[in-house]
Amino acid sequence: MRPLPPGLLRRQLVLGGMAGLAGLVSHMPAHALSAKPFLFPGDRGSHPDLRTEWWYITGQAAAGNRSFGFQLTFFRKRVDGTQGMASRFAARQLLFAHAAVTDVEGKKLWHDQRIARAGFDVAGAAEDDARIKLRDWSLERGADGSFQARLRAADFALDLVCKPTQPVLLQGDKGLSRKGPEAAQASYYYSQPQLAVSGRIELRGQRFDTTAGKAWMDHEWSDDLLHQEAMGWDWIGMNLDDGSALTAFQLRRADGTPLWDGGSFRAGSGATYIAGKGETQFAARRYWTSPLSGAKYPVEWLVRTPADFYRVCAVLDNQELDSRASTGAIYWEGLSDLIDGNGRKVGRGYLEMTGYTKRLKL
Repeated sequence: MRPLPPGLLRRQLVLGGMAGLAGLVSHMPAHALSAKPFLFPGDRGSHPDLRTEWWYITGQAAAGNRSFGFQLTFFRKRVDGTQGMASRFAARQLLFAHAAVTDVEGKKLWHDQRIARAGFDVAGAAEDDARIKLRDWSLERGADGSFQARLRAADFALDLVCKPTQPVLLQGDKGLSRKGPEAAQASYYYSQPQLAVSGRIELRGQRFDTTAGKAWMDHEWSDDLLHQEAMGWDWIGMNLDDGSALTAFQLRRADGTPLWDGGSFRAGSGATYIAGKGETQFAARRYWTSPLSGAKYPVEWLVRTPADFYRVCAVLDNQELDSRASTGAIYWEGLSDLIDGNGRKVGRGYLEMTGYTKRLKL
């Protein structure tokens, strides 16, 4: 066997070390979260006392006769086993990031990932507002409330401004979102749908100035999100053409049966309905099998919500992300159309499916 080049060897050692640190995250028992008022801008920032947190922006944008989907997610993980260490080099928090671009006309998904320990101006998440950085990838909220997403990967780059057009949507019970049958399985969770997108996308050096884009931002933090029976989840966040916003999710057992479900619907007028358990149902209608992982993903769903029965159809079947070099998971996340009960396309957003190769661990 040939020896690895120094740069690749160093990367393997770093990733292996990070994976070992990630294994220290969940040794302490979780506790049930209590209801709390959300205070902004502070609650847009990091909550390092809880184990798991992510900031998640997905969207669509057009450039001439080309259309794209895009995704940027930052994850923060608290490492329980290092919290008492005095050294500045102790990895108390880990930062991960995933990014992807779906080239609809080119029928291709481009994706990349990053991982680093927080500190030394390399990676970090501010606690007073949304300012997250991982090397040359960043998500930052400006003075006007817009989110600036910037990153450069091997084959693509994003430089996008996502401007709010609607107020924050608190998910669950005023922002406390149950994710399982036990009280400990819950998260603090809010969304910002119907963001107006402008900026540019690059694919292999070709620049596309985007117009008429829409995005969705989720921010969620928790101590213990997944029940022991949960294999993974299916989730949609959809911006409807009339200004409405739809969220729906289910947690699945290993046999595919639902363990928990939920969601919300906010009309363009602002009227909001939060779904209770049992009001959201997912039924698979078409599958795609990944040649990379062998996972069989439902790329078309019938989703029953209190608002309507919808079909969710992947714009491109192959939108699987291999993030084994950072979070260790393989999952499907991609641009999808929303079709109402009358067969009309009424919106577009993102579908996420996890736990189809092995049980998801957070």
